Amino acid sequence: MQFLRIFLILALAFGLAACGGKFRKYNGPEVTSVQVHKAERKMYLLHHSRVLRSYDIALGFTPEGHKQFEGDGKTPEGTYYITHKNPNSEFHLSLGISYPNQADREFAKAADKSPGGDIFIHGGPNKPVSRRDWTAGCIAVTDREMERIYSMVKPGTPIHILP
Repeated sequence: MQFLRIFLILALAFGLAACGGKFRKYNGPEVTSVQVHKAERKMYLLHHSRVLRSYDIALGFTPEGHKQFEGDGKTPEGTYYITHKNPNSEFHLSLGISYPNQADREFAKAADKSPGGDIFIHGGPNKPVSRRDWTAGCIAVTDREMERIYSMVKPGTPIHILP
């Protein structure tokens, strides 16, 4: 019985160590908003007006302008919200963004097109990329940066994506 108990404790310890820091803990000031400045390729995590962290980012493969339709390669512009955390993301970890909103859906519908969706802040790809802006419309950072962002930002946090 003692051997089984020691084995289970060691198995748990090694299992937690295998997570490799993917799920960090954050005990600092609350992130009250996220700002993305597309032209500067910068993202800021803010506590009210104070910048807590800043990150260099990659955007959609056609970064200028507001996302309008599925497949246009643009990153949305405007105010959205973080909808959820995805620990099983294809891109390491990810935070969902509430695109499309009602106005986005109506605009696309008027053009008889889909607005697209599945816009996230996420880590890097599992393969090398050949250009700076490579996502389908998402906001990308390194995997290590994404671990920190994932620990700091909660669902419901507003995200302001500026041109």
